[in-house]
Amino acid sequence: MPVHVDEKKWAADITLSSGANVKKCMKCGKCSGACPNYAEMDIHPHKFVSMINDCDVSALLASKSIWKCLSCFACVERCPRDVKPANIIEAVRTRVLAPQGQNRLTPEGLPKFIKDLGEDAEKIPQQLLASAFRKYSR
Repeated sequence: MPVHVDEKKWAADITLSSGANVKKCMKCGKCSGACPNYAEMDIHPHKFVSMINDCDVSALLASKSIWKCLSCFACVERCPRDVKPANIIEAVRTRVLAPQGQNRLTPEGLPKFIKDLGEDAEKIPQQLLASAFRKYSR
């Protein structure tokens, strides 16, 4: 990640690429309440939406929660305002990978990805890995 991040521009880019309308969020927390991996995340789905709305992008880019999201879309289903928190999380993931010149998760890269997680690697649900391949191997 670059040393200087234009938070406002990155928040706008993430919002645009996610197709989510963060302004519609009423902070009810139903998305986070539906998240099956809530206990493993340091930033929860409703907080992702709030942080993008507040242009606090640096913390999101550094968060391990973007990799812990199962992409099950339970948060999208539960949202009464159709904000699409999972789309925001996926857009943040893409934003993290883009400066690294990556846009796909390859089988060859998986061991390094898991090793880089350290102690957290054993907590990774298999559904996350399957979801990552589905998204990043196209």
